[in-house]
Amino acid sequence: MTDILKGCTVAFDRDIREDDAEDILNAIRMIKGVMCVDPSRTTRQDWIAAERVRREMCANVMAVLYPKEEI
Repeated sequence: MTDILKGCTVAFDRDIREDDAEDILNAIRMIKGVMCVDPSRTTRQDWIAAERVRREMCANVMAVLYPKEEI
C-alpha cells in the first residue's frame, strides 16, 4: 500500500532575502497540487544554533589537526 502525503517542506541551502526568494516561492506555487506556500523566516534562535554547530565543528577539526599528545 502506498502512503498518502499531505505536504512537504523545502529548505534552502542558505538564508535568502525575502524579496530575492519571491521568484522561487512563485515557482513552487505554480506546481500542480500546491495549495499554499508559507515562507519561514529566520530567527535569532536559528542563528545561535548555526553558530554553536559551527563552533563545535571547528573544535573537532582542530582536535584532528592538532591532537593533544598523551604522555
